Amino acid sequence: MPATEPLRPPDKAGPIGPDDALLGGLDAAPSVAILRVLRVTFHVGFAALLGVAILRLLVFGGGDPLRYVWAGTALVLAGVYLTGTILEKRFAAGSTGFDPGRYGVLWLGIVTALWAILLAGSADFAWLAFPLFFLHLHLLPRRIALLTIAMMTAAVIAAQWAVSGLTVPHLAVVLGPLFGAAFSVVTGLAYRALYREAENQRRAADELRRTRAELAASQHEAGVLAERGRLAREIHDTLAQGLSSIVLVARAGEKSLADGDAATAAARFALVQQTASENLAEARNFVRGLSSPHLHESSLVESLRRLCESTETSAAARGSGLRCRFELDGDPVGLPQPYRVTLLRAAQASLANVRDHAKASNAVVTVAFLGSEVTLDIYDDGVGFDPAGLAAHRNARTDGSGFGITSLQERVTELQGSLELESAHGEGIVVAIRLPLHDVPERKER
Repeated sequence: MPATEPLRPPDKAGPIGPDDALLGGLDAAPSVAILRVLRVTFHVGFAALLGVAILRLLVFGGGDPLRYVWAGTALVLAGVYLTGTILEKRFAAGSTGFDPGRYGVLWLGIVTALWAILLAGSADFAWLAFPLFFLHLHLLPRRIALLTIAMMTAAVIAAQWAVSGLTVPHLAVVLGPLFGAAFSVVTGLAYRALYREAENQRRAADELRRTRAELAASQHEAGVLAERGRLAREIHDTLAQGLSSIVLVARAGEKSLADGDAATAAARFALVQQTASENLAEARNFVRGLSSPHLHESSLVESLRRLCESTETSAAARGSGLRCRFELDGDPVGLPQPYRVTLLRAAQASLANVRDHAKASNAVVTVAFLGSEVTLDIYDDGVGFDPAGLAAHRNARTDGSGFGITSLQERVTELQGSLELESAHGEGIVVAIRLPLHDVPERKER
């Protein structure tokens, strides 16, 4: 950055001109509206003062043989001023080999030199000093600007004194330029303060836009991850379990056919067809964003009871002697759909593990309505496992299995509930789920 402080933002420094970059991003800011008014007023004032000076020179300067020279010089000044503002827009900061700050100082020097020449020829150009004061304040360091303003003010006083023809300058000849210079300095400093405020607002607006964009991206990513988690849970607890059951029962049916037991094979393939139909219904409802079709057809209690029956039937089709029993404790109350889906999916996932891995003879599903909470316990008398090594065992799997407990924990946590696993080798497993009902309106269970 140059040592000078230009009127334009840092990326478009140079002599003053339309500040499009600044105003474009802050049209709604009051300070920007004030800056626009000051800028337009400045340009119009400079043009008006120059035009009046040329007109007075040509109309009332009939005795001056050099009046056309001064008029031509004034037109050169107008051209230099206009050229500077045009070049500023063309050569913005960052252009190759171009220093906008140095260019602005050079431009100001030429404009000031032309004004000094005109002032020496005609005192009518003295009033152009006031817009030039404004330029000096914004294109030069403050101390240098105040020094040049003092020198220009002295030059104006001298020119006015020379025109008056008085031996001692009149008080108005001195006070007029002094007051004008003071007003210009105050106005210039106020403009500089407004400029800083506008720049701060622009930076704050840019930062806000970046923050909002980052927040939107973060929320989108979080939404995508949450939806992926939901899809993974739904697929694991419905389609994956159903397809696994179909594969195992179909293998058992093939074995029955190989052994010549057509009746058992037919029963097993009928179970495959039933399971496939149920999973097809799950998939269709899943695509529509609905819950389990079992919950649309019956209550949670009835769905859990039928789940126990189907689990026992599926185990029998595979040649297992698993007995699954359902128990109800308390008077059922209506539960919100997320509660019903979570409890049903928990029972489905737990019984699938019992059927596929536990080598159990008995399983019991107990749902209890205790007023302040609803509980679901799934017990089996199978081989059990060590809960401490569950996480490591699950992470070591590379076939996509071992997701059931994680999925179940996520579902329960979303409802501010708790999940506990109790097991030991050779002592079976108990899955205990607690869901609070403090804020759930009591309704009759369908």
